[in-house]
Amino acid sequence: QVQLVESGGGLVQAGGSLRLSCAASERTFSGYTIGWFRQAPGKEREFVAAISQSGGITNYANSVKGRFTISRDNAKNTVILQMNSLKPEDTAVYYCAADFSPYSDYARLHLTEYDYWGQGTQVTVSS
Repeated sequence: QVQLVESGGGLVQAGGSLRLSCAASERTFSGYTIGWFRQAPGKEREFVAAISQSGGITNYANSVKGRFTISRDNAKNTVILQMNSLKPEDTAVYYCAADFSPYSDYARLHLTEYDYWGQGTQVTVSS
């Protein structure tokens, strides 16, 4: 069972950047599709970005497309979410999630497709 730990959150002004990391404890990390989701106060958890097992397929929510970039390093068991041009509406707790599918290469979009979740990291963007 993989354990996920997010880091890199914080407070930033609008227009700034943050780099979130998701570190996994699993040797078979390359068999997991990884997603980032976020949840703002009073709102449902929503999809942000996902990356396939190989790293060759990525998906983004329309709201972050062109500003956020997801990448992975399977040798380091790490997924990075680079967030640029941040807006106040990006303020939320960001969660890393994983789904073990070693024989496929998908970047899953729906939170119900993920079995493992980190505890989240707070991102606050001030105007």
